Amino acid sequence: MGVGIRIEELRKVYVSPPAGSAGGVRFTPLTVRRSREKKKNGEVIAVAGISLEIEAGEIFGLLGPNGAGKSTTIGILTTRVVPTGGQAYIGEYEVRRAPVKVKRLIGVVPQRPNLDFSLTAREVLLFHGAYFGQSAKERARRADELLERFQLTDRADNMLHGFSGGMMQRLSIARAMMHDPEVLFLDEPSAGLDPQTRLLLWDLVRDYNRQGKTIVLTTHDMHEADALCGRLAIIDHGKIIAQGTPGELKSSIPGGYLLRVRFDAVPDGLLGELGKLAGVTEVRAADHTAADIYADRGGSLIPAVVNAAQVAGVALCDVHIQEPSLETLFLYHTGRSLRD
Repeated sequence: MGVGIRIEELRKVYVSPPAGSAGGVRFTPLTVRRSREKKKNGEVIAVAGISLEIEAGEIFGLLGPNGAGKSTTIGILTTRVVPTGGQAYIGEYEVRRAPVKVKRLIGVVPQRPNLDFSLTAREVLLFHGAYFGQSAKERARRADELLERFQLTDRADNMLHGFSGGMMQRLSIARAMMHDPEVLFLDEPSAGLDPQTRLLLWDLVRDYNRQGKTIVLTTHDMHEADALCGRLAIIDHGKIIAQGTPGELKSSIPGGYLLRVRFDAVPDGLLGELGKLAGVTEVRAADHTAADIYADRGGSLIPAVVNAAQVAGVALCDVHIQEPSLETLFLYHTGRSLRD
């Protein structure tokens, strides 16, 4: 039947020592990430009351910039990070109360490969299977199957020194699948990979999902989220700012298109005039020389923008048009790039 995930008011706060304390350079993990909310007492809110449900058998994405809280959320769900508050369930098991049972249900691919370089690729899989109680016959069969599926058979008995980044990532995912988990967590699985390897990994993820497995991935790659995820949540500063299917999220943007325009100056009244143009749904000042225009069309609106600028006595210096996308959605909610 598959295994789903439920998160209720999940919070994680890291606390750094006060300035001037002994060992002043020591701090708890993640406390220096600039994009997270900080308090005067040194607290850093990494996850700020997230609630969501992930259905059994779906591919769900957590989309956001570096430092948004995605990896901390995954860390809590995979029992590696202890939450400050709230609850998280993998199937019927609460992660803090039943970590051993949770670990048997999940496979985890970390953001950075943590493979043992003293082993061969085959041994990495065999040892992992042994950890989960697989018999020698079963883990040998399973290892051969995964090495073939992940195109690693010809390097199966080689030490990992000399493996490319793509090969190590494929082996990391194969290892996570070795005990056939019901839920697979992928933390930025295609970061730094070449396009060919990325597409191969996407196909492998889809194949595993077709077996009824639940897959949760974090990414700051909009194309990856759009291509893989049935639903996703966009996270910033430890909070969910939007969630739904990619199509639903993109259609929720007023007008859909975003024109980022820059003038030599933005006099009083120009934004109001731009807002009156046909098809424009919203105009926001970006800074003292720029504005974001949300509209139901893109390039065909530029002549009207140029005319409004001329009437106001300013010059249009630059225009960047974005079609409806997850990036546009993120800009609408936060005012900054998803990759900031």
